[in-house]
Amino acid sequence: MGMENCMVGVGMALVWLILLLHPLSFCVWANDNPEVAALGKFKDGLTDPNYILQSWDTTLVNPCTWFHVTCNTDNYVTRIDLGNAGLSGTLVPELGDLKHLQYLEVYSNNIGGSIPDDLGNLTNLISLDLYLNQLTGSIPKTLGKLKQLRFMRLNSNNLTGDIPLELTNTQPLEVLDLSNNNLTGVVPITGSFALKTPVSFFGNPLLCYPFLGCLHM
Repeated sequence: MGMENCMVGVGMALVWLILLLHPLSFCVWANDNPEVAALGKFKDGLTDPNYILQSWDTTLVNPCTWFHVTCNTDNYVTRIDLGNAGLSGTLVPELGDLKHLQYLEVYSNNIGGSIPDDLGNLTNLISLDLYLNQLTGSIPKTLGKLKQLRFMRLNSNNLTGDIPLELTNTQPLEVLDLSNNNLTGVVPITGSFALKTPVSFFGNPLLCYPFLGCLHM
């Protein structure tokens, strides 16, 4: 009888152990998804007064059910749509872990800080829209690695420094807007910048345009 009670006790203990460990292991597995982790870090770096990111639950296996996030058929994140969302805070380096991302739309917010160099790892990116924020610092040279980029709109921020020559490698760049910043130096006119007119650079008082000089654009 004692042996039977012992076996029952062991069995109950195993049941409780399984119940305890199962949700824990699920959470660990979910957080092992680098895209969940990256977006979780991004969320943590933002102030969200309008609860736009309320559905961003980092205990889920993937973020494909979150609002403002789009995935492909393989459940990889391809699009982030957070334009005009009333967000403040900073962009985080972990965004560079979203290897399948094609559209990063975070325009018209109050995002500050610098543009992370790690965004240069988003080699599938087609559109980078960070305009109408409070971004500071220089434009990362690493953005020149984005060979698929077609739309780059960084206008109406507080970006400083020269325009990196590496950006001219982003063929085929269809839309470029770096206007209304505090950029300096000379505008490159090679590669993807070759056909860009001064309108892409207006509003940078210390930026010079080849053949036209420094026109306090």
